[in-house]
Amino acid sequence: MKIPKIRRTYCPKCKKHTEHKVSQTKKKQASSLTYGSKIRARRRGRARGTGNLGRYSKPAVTKFKMTGAKQSKKTDLRYECKECKKIHLQKYGKRAKRVEFV
Repeated sequence: MKIPKIRRTYCPKCKKHTEHKVSQTKKKQASSLTYGSKIRARRRGRARGTGNLGRYSKPAVTKFKMTGAKQSKKTDLRYECKECKKIHLQKYGKRAKRVEFV
């Protein structure tokens, strides 16, 4: 996927459209406190037993199978405003095997 190095987009700090320098960072490891992680932990059978075990107290889902890894990662682009030097993240990542800045 080809992405321009400089892009005119909205800056939440300046509250106007300005030129931004686009850069890419590595995706961070997902937190163990996210909603999806809690669901996966419950389905895997964490904290199984009797009694009220808080967030793990519901019964496990039957016939649940974890699937393999995806073929590509989502892009994690950061936009640095040229006026105020503040960095903000892209709202949604797109899947791409390779990102090239032109």
